[in-house]
Amino acid sequence: MRRIIDRIVTILEMIKFPHTIFALPFAIMSAFLAADGLPTIRQLFWILICMVSARSAAMSFNRIADARLDAMNPRTAAREIPTGKLAISQTAVFMTVMVALFVFSAYQLNMLAFILSPIALFIILGYSHTKRFTNYSHFVLGLALAIAPVGAWIAVREELHIVPLLLGLAVLLWTAGFDIIYACQDVEFDERVGLFSMPKYLGIAGALALSALLHASMVGVLLVVFFNAQLGNVFLSGVLCVSALLLYEHSIVKPDDLSRVNAAFFNVNGAVSLLLMLLTIIDIAVR
Repeated sequence: MRRIIDRIVTILEMIKFPHTIFALPFAIMSAFLAADGLPTIRQLFWILICMVSARSAAMSFNRIADARLDAMNPRTAAREIPTGKLAISQTAVFMTVMVALFVFSAYQLNMLAFILSPIALFIILGYSHTKRFTNYSHFVLGLALAIAPVGAWIAVREELHIVPLLLGLAVLLWTAGFDIIYACQDVEFDERVGLFSMPKYLGIAGALALSALLHASMVGVLLVVFFNAQLGNVFLSGVLCVSALLLYEHSIVKPDDLSRVNAAFFNVNGAVSLLLMLLTIIDIAVR
C-alpha cells in the first residue's frame, strides 16, 4: 500500500497537479454563466472530472514527449522521468487511463461534448510538439486552456455561445502571456538545442513586452464579457483586481532579473483565476 501511495504522489508531482488551478476556475465560472445560476451537482461533477483528466493526460503526454529534452535541461533534469522515479511506460499507462476517463466524462455530460472530445484531445496533446517547429507554441497552450470555459458551457447547455468564446479568448491571451514569461528562463537552452519560443525570437525584453500586451488585451476581452453577459459591478471589480494582479506580475519580472518568475507564474496567476471565478459567481448570485 505504501508503494502505491508513493507512486500516486510521484505521478501528481509529475503532472504538477496544483497547476490545475489555472484553467479549472474558468470552467466553473463558465458553467455558472451558462446555467445563469447554479449548475446541477451532476454537471459540476463531470466537468471537474473532465478538467482533471484532460490536464493529467496532457501533462503526462508532455513529460513523455519531452523526456529527452528534460534530461538535458538543468532546470528540468530533476523531473520524475529523467531521474527514473517514473518510467515512460508507467506514465503512458496513466496517460491512457486519463484519456479514456476524459472521453467517458464528456459522454456523461452530453452528446455534443462527447463528439468534440477528440478535437479537444488533439489540441491539448498536440501542444507538446509545437515548440519544435514554431515560436507560437505559447498560443497553442493558450488555446488548450481556452477549451475549459467553452467546454464547460457546452457541458451545461449543449450549444456554443459568444460568451464562452470570449472567455476562451481571454484565457488564451492570459495563458500565452504568462507562458511567455515562464519561457524566458530557457532562452539559452532553446538556442542550444534548436527549440522555438517567443523569448528566443524576440529577446527577453521583447517577449516581456509582448506578454504585457497580451495581458492588457485579456483585460479588454473581460470587459467585453462584462457587457455581453450583462454582468454587474461585482464582476467588474474582479476585472479591476485581475488588472492589478497582472500589473504586479509584470512589475516583479525584469529582463535582467528573472528570479521571481515562479512567483509570477504560479502565485499571481492562481490568484487571477480563483478571484475572478469567485467574484463572477457572487455577481450571478446577487443579480
